[in-house]
Amino acid sequence: MLDKKNIIQGTETAVIVGVVTKDQTEQQVTEYLDELAFLAETAGAETKKRFIQKLQHPDTRTFVGKGKLEEIRQYCITHGVNLVIFDDELSGAQINNITTAIGVKTIDRSDLILDIFARRAKTAEAKAQVELAQYQYILPRLRGMWKHLERLGGGIGTRGPGETEIETDRRIVREKISLLRNRLKEIDKQSATQRKNRGEFIRVALVGYTNVGKSTIMNLLSKREVFAENKLFATLDTTTSKVVFENTPFLLSDTVGFIRKLPHHLIESFKSTLDEVREADILIHVIDISHPQYEDQMAVVNKTLQELKAFDKPMITVFNKMDLYEQQTFDEWLGEDTKKEILQDLYDRWNHETGGNAVFVAATERRNVEGLRDTILNKVKELYQIRYPYKTMFF
Repeated sequence: MLDKKNIIQGTETAVIVGVVTKDQTEQQVTEYLDELAFLAETAGAETKKRFIQKLQHPDTRTFVGKGKLEEIRQYCITHGVNLVIFDDELSGAQINNITTAIGVKTIDRSDLILDIFARRAKTAEAKAQVELAQYQYILPRLRGMWKHLERLGGGIGTRGPGETEIETDRRIVREKISLLRNRLKEIDKQSATQRKNRGEFIRVALVGYTNVGKSTIMNLLSKREVFAENKLFATLDTTTSKVVFENTPFLLSDTVGFIRKLPHHLIESFKSTLDEVREADILIHVIDISHPQYEDQMAVVNKTLQELKAFDKPMITVFNKMDLYEQQTFDEWLGEDTKKEILQDLYDRWNHETGGNAVFVAATERRNVEGLRDTILNKVKELYQIRYPYKTMFF
C-alpha cells in the first residue's frame, strides 16, 4: 500500500481548521469539527486546538486568510504541534502552499479518512479498495504537490526536471489505478458468485452512520464475534452470517459505516462491499439516538442510500443507545410519570415517521433485543411469503 498510509505516526498533536461560509452556519462547522476531532483521535492524533474563520468563500491559495494562517503557524510553533487537519477537501496546490507557510504537515478530511481506512483494512479486497481510493485522491493533486520541483525547470519551451518527474509519477499512478481496478473486478466477480451461491435466502443488511453500534447489534443477533469498539470505522469488511429465528433462516450482513463528506473515491472503490446493501432484501438502519445530531446522521445515511439506489427497500429503523439517551435526557428530579411521557412522545413520533417500523434498544445492555428479533422475524417471514412462498412450509 502507499507510503501515505503512515500519515499519522504514533501519538501526534494536531490542530483542526474549519471555515464558515455562506453555505453553512457556525454551529454546523462546530459539529463537523467535533467529528473531525474524533476522526483524528481514531487515527492516533491528539487535537490541541480548533481554528474557525468566517469567509464568503475559501481562499483559492491557502483556503484560510493570511492572518489566520499566521495565527495557526504561531500556535504550532509555541505548542509543538506537528499536524494541521482541514475539515474540507484541499487541492494539491493549497496543501503545498499551507505546508510551506506553516512549516507543518497538512492534510484534509478526505486524507484523514483514507488514512483510517488504510489502517483498518484487513482483507485483500479492503486493502485494494483503500489503495485505489488513495491513488485516485493523489492523482489530481500531483501538480500542486510537485510545484516546488517545477521551479527547477528551464525557460520557455523546455521541460524541467520537476515536470518530467510529475509526468512519470502520473503515468505510474494511472497504471496502478488500472491494475487495482482490474484486481477489484476479479474480486467483485468472485463476491457476486458467492452471493449467488447463498441460495434463496432473505438477505438483511445493517446500515448506519459510523460508530452507532451496528457491529454490537450484529454480535447480539448472530451470536458471533464481530470486532466492535468506540472508534470510527471499526468495521471495513462486510461480515455475513446465517441467522435462524424460530426455524426461519436468513442472511445478516454488517456493512461499513457512512459519514459526512465521505470521499467519493471511497464510495466508488467500495462498490463490491456496498453491493451487500444494494442486494439486500431488508435494511436495518441503526441510529445512535444519544448523539446530539442523530437526525443529521440519519439524513446522511438516507442520502447515501439514495445514491446507492437502495433507499426504496423495506427498512427497520433501530434507535440504539437508549440507555445513554435516558442518562442525557433525565435528571434525578424528574418523576417516573414524566419520564414515561417523554419516552412515549419519542416512540410515537418515530413510529409515525417510520410507518410503525421503529425499534428502541440499548445493545450493550441487551435491552429490547427480543423486540428487535421479533420485528426482524416478522419482516423476513413477510418477504418469504412474497418471494419464496414454497419454502415457508419448511420453516
